Amino acid sequence: MKVPYLRLHEKDNVLVALKDLSKGTEIHIDKNNFSLVTDVQGKHKFLLNALKAGDEIFMYGALVGKATTDISKGEVLTTTNVIHASAEYGLGGEKAQWQPPNIERWNNRYFKGYHRADGSVGTANYWLVIPMVFCENRNVEVLKSALLKSLGYPTTTDFIVDTDTLVDRYKKGATTEQLLESEIILSAEDVKQNRVFSNVDGIKFLTHDGGCGGFRLDSETLCNLLAGYITNPNVAGATVLSLGCQNAEVKALQEGIAQRDPNFSKPLYILEQQKSKSERHFIEQAVKQTFIGLTEANKVNRMPAPLSKLVLGLECGGSDGFSGISANPALGHASDLIVGLGGTTILSEFPELNGVEQELINRCATNDDAAKFAELMDRYSARAEALGSAFANNPSPGNIKDGLITDAIKSAGAAKKGGSSLVTQVLDYTEKSTKKGLNLLCTPGNDVESTTGLAGSGCNIIAFTTGLGTPTGNPVAPVIKMSSNNALSERMKDLIDFNTGDIITGEATIESKGEELLEYIIKVASGEAIPAAVRLGQDDFIPWKRGISL
Repeated sequence: MKVPYLRLHEKDNVLVALKDLSKGTEIHIDKNNFSLVTDVQGKHKFLLNALKAGDEIFMYGALVGKATTDISKGEVLTTTNVIHASAEYGLGGEKAQWQPPNIERWNNRYFKGYHRADGSVGTANYWLVIPMVFCENRNVEVLKSALLKSLGYPTTTDFIVDTDTLVDRYKKGATTEQLLESEIILSAEDVKQNRVFSNVDGIKFLTHDGGCGGFRLDSETLCNLLAGYITNPNVAGATVLSLGCQNAEVKALQEGIAQRDPNFSKPLYILEQQKSKSERHFIEQAVKQTFIGLTEANKVNRMPAPLSKLVLGLECGGSDGFSGISANPALGHASDLIVGLGGTTILSEFPELNGVEQELINRCATNDDAAKFAELMDRYSARAEALGSAFANNPSPGNIKDGLITDAIKSAGAAKKGGSSLVTQVLDYTEKSTKKGLNLLCTPGNDVESTTGLAGSGCNIIAFTTGLGTPTGNPVAPVIKMSSNNALSERMKDLIDFNTGDIITGEATIESKGEELLEYIIKVASGEAIPAAVRLGQDDFIPWKRGISL
């Protein structure tokens, strides 16, 4: 680390502390020499110039706040002297230009994936069991208990707890001491060898609390989300359980599937409990049809596919003051590489684009997409304010503690995940990505609701940056967890797949880490590397009810 502080843009009037700095530390930058007048924790910001109350604060070259009191040069910024502020935005700005990065190294590269009839390619091969309504959640759990163990699918792939051994020894009269000495932890690889369907990566059971009651719009949205999951390239087929009288009608699901894939040909079994002879018969039919579907899914093998078939979700959660300096821009560079190779990336979390709207509007390739993005942001913001909230309420206590004291600071860093490529498509929640390049998807900032939405719009892999750590995963799209700092990578090594902390320490560059990340993405897409979220069975699935969620 050359100097323990950083200025991110020539327009910025704040510096970022890269480590804890004590009061009195001398700062030398651009012929500006001064001493800190307060202690500054690593990841937090301090002023390059003195400000009066009401003066604007810039970071990443963007307006991120205003001073609420007079603040001295060299003083730390906190929630007591700064409030959220963001720039106005509008249509008609100067269109951005983009120069793709050098992609020669990957021009002839490929990943090994599962080719689908619609031309998409999966990075995994899953079977889904889905309830149309929460009333069927219990039956989904019954199917889960009936299928997973018998077919050789452990709930996690790190290790398996073999309780059957204890039961067997107990029945044979083992003593307490003998029971305590029993070896009951098995290697996941041992269990995997007993998998009945070797080409099926798993059976995923998606329970939820929707489908009836509440707003009818929520049920319609749920149907479209489930249609997105069924048509996701990582899904081989699905078993759908319907009660029969719910708001989330099977017809709406079928229409959603046809809209996304007019020639849909995956195995799909829809069972309605109110038409069954009995619950026992209903479960029996579901198990039999699922088994038959799995025999079909097992016929698909991994085959080479160009990198243009990657659809990468760009997500962050548990962010810290380093996220926008290391992990997010490294992911942004990987995004630019994938776009340059003809692939697709999708940037979500609209509350965390507050303050950078104009930049993204200017990056939209068409005026229609620019107008759609502005309209979605306006509508989302107005709904939040109508319910007594606002984008300014987005940073969590953990974000604030680690340096993200306004939503605009958080947003300016979060947007770095989208690199610098042009925006080719703007999507509302549950809409399917149909255009190559960088897409914008309207989701909340809530980690699980957002990753759930990314998979529903077609992502076959997701990269998730974090500075504080989070166990979030997804049932169908492998989630790669990226740390923004070395301490997190070491502390939560069981959850973190890729570390960008060496950017902070000066041992790596954004470009080198972005290239390294792309290599790891290719391995995950080929099934050669298994991310922690997949190994640990972190199958988080929360549909967004279109009420306000930041």
